[in-house]
Amino acid sequence: MTHDQSADLIRELEDLLDRERKALIAGELESLGQMMREKERLIDALGKVRITDANRLSRTQRSVERNRALLKSASEGIHAVAHRMAELRRVRQGLHTYDAAGQRNSIPVRGPAQLEKKA
Repeated sequence: MTHDQSADLIRELEDLLDRERKALIAGELESLGQMMREKERLIDALGKVRITDANRLSRTQRSVERNRALLKSASEGIHAVAHRMAELRRVRQGLHTYDAAGQRNSIPVRGPAQLEKKA
């Protein structure tokens, strides 16, 4: 592969990393699967060529690390939401307390509140 071809691969990867960053910031997580496959293809292709522009490769590596941090934050946010939703489901099922003897008491929560329409 020629120098121009390796430069083209790096440029494609940089463009993809910018699109990935924008998708992460915008919360467009559904588009990340396709981007991941494309990123893997580009990285595999880059692994097969000799790259002479170390500065550009270093910039690209920083972009990869930046996006990795964004992906980690997005994942942590999704896990936090899932945990919070599970907590809310438990609260809706009832309140659990313990008496002085250490016995568990359950207080059921009434059914969903109904809206009353008045004339």
